[in-house]
Amino acid sequence: MVEEAAARVAALEQRQLFILQSIANLELRLSGIKKLESSGGHTGSSAGDCTSEDPIERREPAKTPICDIVEQRLSKLLQAAGASEFVFKTVPSDYYDRSYEQRRDLLSAASVDHLCKSIVMVNTQAHESVKDCSDRKNSKYYVIVIQYTARLNAEKVKAFVHSLNEGKIPKKRFNLRLAPEEESNQLTGFEHNAVTPIGMRTDIPVILSDAIVQLSPRFFWLGGGEVDLKLGTKTDEFIKIVKPFITDCTY
Repeated sequence: MVEEAAARVAALEQRQLFILQSIANLELRLSGIKKLESSGGHTGSSAGDCTSEDPIERREPAKTPICDIVEQRLSKLLQAAGASEFVFKTVPSDYYDRSYEQRRDLLSAASVDHLCKSIVMVNTQAHESVKDCSDRKNSKYYVIVIQYTARLNAEKVKAFVHSLNEGKIPKKRFNLRLAPEEESNQLTGFEHNAVTPIGMRTDIPVILSDAIVQLSPRFFWLGGGEVDLKLGTKTDEFIKIVKPFITDCTY
């Protein structure tokens, strides 16, 4: 009874967080429209104006209420799991318009190779009986964590998941493709560019690129649950908490 009640509370918190995120995103869009109208249609610098020589704003961007909520929730989850060496950083709204070098400097990352992302993939050829993530070795969905400087190799992911089942399932039953954005949002509770394996709405198995494990120092950055929030984590703690499969999954 206690576990069931706790699960219901957690699910309710996830739904509330999703609603708050949606409201915050809508407010940001409306704010952008108002600024555009008040400036007569001019928005200042664009993505094309941003080069590696452009000055980087060193001042820490102001946190939005939703970023605070997300950071507090994920911090509690990490601490409860035994993590102690992690940090959240708020980034400018034009973070993804900037070069990898600028993103590295904004986060004080060790290198551009330490900048990583989480991608939700779906097995489009899974047997009709496979509808969820209850079987880690034969899941309908997987979250793949790779470096921004690398390219995902779907064939390697397919071969790896097939190997987990030791030939018991035909290879034709595996075809990993990017999950539609709306589906990814619903499964994780996080929108595009905010996905993180920590605190997902669904317990999706994670596959971590072995290239990330080989990085030095053993500390990397990835999405922090909100577009303008990034999470820096010690590799060993991430592996201990998330318990990902580790394999070569990039070109």
